[in-house]
Amino acid sequence: MISGVAICLVALIAYIAWRNTQRYTLKDIRGPASHSFWLGSEKVHRNAKQVGDLEFQWARQYGPTWMVKGCLGEEVLWTADPRALQYVFHTSGYRFSKRTTATETTRLFTGESILTADAVDHQRHRKIMNPAFGAAQLRTFLPVFRRSAVRLSQKWKDMVQLGDKSDGCIMNVGETLSRMTLDVIGEVAFDYRFGVLNDNGVDNELVQAFNNLFIDTLLNQSSWDIIFKSTWRFIPQPVLKYLKYLPYKEYRRFATYLQTAIQTGKTIINEKAASTEKGSKDIISILVQSNLMEDARAQLSEREILSQIATLLVAGHDTTASSLTWLLYELSKHPEDQQRIRDEIKAARTNAAARGDDDLLPSDFNNMDFTNAVIKEGLRLHPIVPTLLREADSDDVIPLSQPIETRSGKIINEIPISKGQGITASICTYNRLKSVWGEDADAWNPSRFLDSDREKSSLGVFANLMTFSAGLRACIGWRFAVLEMQAVLVELVENFEYRFPEGVEIVRLNAGLMAPMVEGKMHEGVQMPLEVSVIA
Repeated sequence: MISGVAICLVALIAYIAWRNTQRYTLKDIRGPASHSFWLGSEKVHRNAKQVGDLEFQWARQYGPTWMVKGCLGEEVLWTADPRALQYVFHTSGYRFSKRTTATETTRLFTGESILTADAVDHQRHRKIMNPAFGAAQLRTFLPVFRRSAVRLSQKWKDMVQLGDKSDGCIMNVGETLSRMTLDVIGEVAFDYRFGVLNDNGVDNELVQAFNNLFIDTLLNQSSWDIIFKSTWRFIPQPVLKYLKYLPYKEYRRFATYLQTAIQTGKTIINEKAASTEKGSKDIISILVQSNLMEDARAQLSEREILSQIATLLVAGHDTTASSLTWLLYELSKHPEDQQRIRDEIKAARTNAAARGDDDLLPSDFNNMDFTNAVIKEGLRLHPIVPTLLREADSDDVIPLSQPIETRSGKIINEIPISKGQGITASICTYNRLKSVWGEDADAWNPSRFLDSDREKSSLGVFANLMTFSAGLRACIGWRFAVLEMQAVLVELVENFEYRFPEGVEIVRLNAGLMAPMVEGKMHEGVQMPLEVSVIA
């Protein structure tokens, strides 16, 4: 048995080595030296102290496009070049599939969702889901965002009071933000009250399944697992569906979350079916209604609809909570920007009162220029998904906006690639390119977005950023996320002042999502301790 497995393994490695010679080579593209045949630079990259640090260094040294050796000698093209990204994500979006490793890892915790669909199925998923994320529909969610933000605000006031300090208390803001956004997604996506903000989610099976999901699975992957994942692109997809049964921590954690999310989805759908209330406007009700209007051949299956629930729970709450956490982190170091936002809120409330409105409307939030500039700058410096993985479906040529010098001394402005070529889009690097964002691209400066010329070119779906991806597979819920961030940030900055505590160092770690942790306390999980005080 053991000898048979060894023979199969040797044969697979030999096949991979042969495949890597039957293609256009990237050997003339400059990049960092490989650390080993087995792991390439994968382990070094994953073990970097801060997300992006190595990419920023490589971009400075080689230009915005470079080559990195992956596992088993694979040559991977990395790029943050605007024209290359435009080509891969916009011009040829469906000709560059998600890499098998990314797709199958995502499938472990979202099932047969829009995130794992191939080109044909993705169009089907997107067509059915689009009505739930239209501008008119999103406006109906604003009262939920505002109510949830007020509940969080009251909880923080209670926590500050219990802290028995007149000048505020230190709290892990990310923890309660995550619980609040889970309550929000439950209400607007499923018309379902999770109620985890006030009860801390101690007895909530879904919260327990989600707690530290990505930290437990993707933060510290073993070398064998990294190598194992690199072979997935050579394994037939019907075989890969059995990955969820592997008896290892990562696979068990993902399987538990997906099973719990799907069971929660079934419960929600059954309760809605038994309800006599008609005309529900939550996302799942709209999705189901839109699905019924399609030809039977274009409809989503029950499994696909339940998989969208698992996806919405992940993408609809954890990413938004993380983005808000990083925003408060930056504002805690820039009190002058906090005050500028408060001044803008005061002016907006004055205008709303003059109209006879009790609260702010979506147009009011959109008209807060500096507040929106702060949100954009936070998303620029802290993209929650720092890299996106793609693979060429056919031989192609990648154009470059910034020519690069090769190892042989040539200056090139395009790169021929073969079918199957792996491409890593470095979102965190693109979001800091000086050629796009100016000489202060590494610094916090929301005012850059007050320049009307800044967003004339539009690579991503929002503010020329790649934070929500771009093109045909861009995040379908980006407008949802922006409106929620606007509503919550206004509430939290209007009522609280934030200071960064002395003696604390926050590090950005790549756990699938960009996760904040405290240096020296990584074993305590995701944390963002800030000193919070109530504004009288």
